[in-house]
Amino acid sequence: MEHEVSLDRVYSPSKDIVARDVMGELIIVPLASGIGNTEDEIYTLNETGRAIWDRLDGRTNLREIAKSLAREFDAPPGEIELDIQGLIGELFHRRMVIAV
Repeated sequence: MEHEVSLDRVYSPSKDIVARDVMGELIIVPLASGIGNTEDEIYTLNETGRAIWDRLDGRTNLREIAKSLAREFDAPPGEIELDIQGLIGELFHRRMVIAV
């Protein structure tokens, strides 16, 4: 499933997954077969990924999320934007997030 991630688009978690905090780690599990990678159905996010995930509210575009994270972590916005595009691209490919 090819999709170019745009910083001007809005994304949200898919309704076909469940995400839970387990001992401080965010774990994403598909609810339907064919979601994710059959060899790696369960997906976990590191601290940066979790900060991005927590902001996927279905209303805020990725550019605004990047600005927010750049301020919070005192990091270069361009670096944050690349991290966001990489993660969202992977999650979109696994059908764990959708473009709104």
